[in-house]
Parts: sequence; C-alpha cells; structure tokens
Amino acid sequence: MSIGVLMWVAACKPGTPSQYIQEDDMEDILVDYYKARAVAQQNKFPFNEREYNLALFTEAVLEKHGVTQAEFDSALVYYYTRADRFDPIMQRVVERLDKQALDMGASEGEIGKYAQLNATGDTANIWVDRSTTLLMPMPPYNRWEFSIPVDSSYKRGDDLMLMFMSEYMFQTGEKKGMAYMAMEYEDTVISRNVHFSISGLSQLRMVGEPKRDLRMIKGFFYLDGGFDPSTATRLLFLNNVQLIRFHTKSNEPEDEEIRLPRDSVGRRLAPDSISSRDSVRRGGAVVSPEGRAAVHPMAPRVN
Repeated sequence: MSIGVLMWVAACKPGTPSQYIQEDDMEDILVDYYKARAVAQQNKFPFNEREYNLALFTEAVLEKHGVTQAEFDSALVYYYTRADRFDPIMQRVVERLDKQALDMGASEGEIGKYAQLNATGDTANIWVDRSTTLLMPMPPYNRWEFSIPVDSSYKRGDDLMLMFMSEYMFQTGEKKGMAYMAMEYEDTVISRNVHFSISGLSQLRMVGEPKRDLRMIKGFFYLDGGFDPSTATRLLFLNNVQLIRFHTKSNEPEDEEIRLPRDSVGRRLAPDSISSRDSVRRGGAVVSPEGRAAVHPMAPRVN
C-alpha cells in the first residue's frame, strides 16, 4: 500500500467533533484532574473539607487548560457513549500517572508490593489479562470477564487474592461496583464476591481446597446501573488489577492412611500398642484411638 493511500485512509478515519475537547487535550486534563483529586482527598484534610477541596482543585485544573465546567461535562458525555475512544485515553492517563508517581519517589503501597512478582515462586502474580479497564453502567460495557488457566505451578490448597484500584467518576447515581471470582475444581466450585462503592484499593481473598485439583479460575467485574436512565456521566475505572497466588503449608501432600506414632528408633507402633494418650492422623484431622476428632486444621470451605 502506497504512502498516499495510507494518508487517505488516515484522513478518512472519523475523529472527535470539533465542538468537543480533543483526545490529546482530554488526556492532559484528566491527568491533572486525578492528581488534583489525590491531593484534595488526602487524610491530612478533615473529612468535611475534602469535597470542598475537590471542587476547588477541579476548577483550578479546568482554568489551567482554558476549559469551562460545561465544556468538560459535555466532553465527558460524548466520550461516555464511545468506550472505544475513551478506554485508550484512560489507559494512557494511568500510565502517565504511574510514571510520574514513581519518578517522584512515591511508595508503591499495599498493592504495589506484588507488582513485580512473576508467575513462579511461593507468592506469584498470575494475572494474564490487561491490568486496566473502563466500565459504564450499560451493556456490554458494564461487565468485564476474565479467565485464568491453571498449569503445573499450582498446588492443592493454593490461596488466591484479587487486588485492584477503583476510581469512580460519577455525576449522579449510586456507585455499585462488584468483583466476583470462582475457583473451579473437578467436582465443585467455590466462589466469592466483593462490593465496592468508593474509590481506592479493594481485595478479594479465597482459600483453596487442600484435597482437590484446581481446574480453572474465572470471574468478572460488574458495574450496576440501577434504574437511572439519565445520560449523566457514570464511569468506573479499574487499574492495577492483580491476582496473587499463595502456596501454603496445606499444600503438603497428606497421607490418607492412618499415621501411626513411631517408637524411639523410628518404627511405627502397632495399633494395639497405642495407649489412650496417643493420637493418630487420618487425612487432615487429629483422631484419638477411639475415633473422636480432636483438632481439624483445614480452613472452612467458602460458599
């Protein structure tokens, strides 16, 4: 294909109408917008001052870029209905914010301590999908599904923790985000969900089954639109999504046979030689010679 044809194709590609803030400018505004939010909502300010500071700092950002509140809101409504345009903008915004924060020596925080983990080791970040997304309360943009395959690095009893940062941009309406995750075994499924209505760090931890082989990890993020039919901006941005796998002590293979005590030279004692003060193990439970369960260390199953 010739250069002339490429230029013609590029010229024919529909762009953002001129009456709205253009994509590059919107990206710059949003970078400053989120930085202003971070400053306005710092804990050093009393709670009742944070909303006032947020409005004040947002106004300063718009003034810096020569944009009115009405123009900014109008652009948000335009991009709100065009996720294919807005999602890449938000991806770049997060990348720039993360880079600026690290350049300034910011701490990576609770979620950042797992960011550099690879897929091996006792503690590993096994997330294989993209780490950011934008949700809107309208199908199909209100749901983001994920599926994580299981390989030989998994062990029985592995625990999982889904971690992510959320940022709401709502002009009106109730904020109702949810994350759901399921661990599928050969004969059962364990699932949990967590609801989050404020911006910040969220976590969803699941305890693995110690006697079953994990087949698949599935889940989704969901933004409930409720019954609000308005066109007001309602966006949920998810960032820094990670899925941390933990090998635990329960990964050790357990002998299903009764584990009889040994004598002083290491020989197993015969069952009829065990006194009433001794105990034996059957599976994961400590069982007395009479068969009463004394201790069961297995974590309770999550429904």
